[in-house]
Amino acid sequence: MSYGVSAALQAAVYQQLSADAAVSSQSGGAIYDAVPAGTVPQTYVTLGPEEVRGASDQTGVGAIHRFTVSVVSQEAGFGAAKTLAGAVCDALENAPLNLVRGRLVGLWFERASARRTGTGGTIRQIDLKFRARVEDD
Repeated sequence: MSYGVSAALQAAVYQQLSADAAVSSQSGGAIYDAVPAGTVPQTYVTLGPEEVRGASDQTGVGAIHRFTVSVVSQEAGFGAAKTLAGAVCDALENAPLNLVRGRLVGLWFERASARRTGTGGTIRQIDLKFRARVEDD
């Protein structure tokens, strides 16, 4: 097992989302690895937690990365957030990501959860869970 591809995978996911016209347009370009301090846009995308499991075999070193991409919105209702979440899925599912280290074998959507957060439930958050299989060089 190797965790060595993790940073390369995260960078490629971020680049893919940033370069996608629908995601960029619907989020106003607010795509973050870490949400900045201070005032944030009304709607944004953020890269979230990750769990990694070894997947090495006789052919080489590899890992399964399960990671979260969240859509957060203060818009009334879930409509805008769900539309943006759909665009995130379209941008990532089976995307041919170019990694600076290792190789992406596949990238798949696994599940999502939508909920209200914040004081009075004024924030909508959709957590999209993806699974990526990578091989290290």
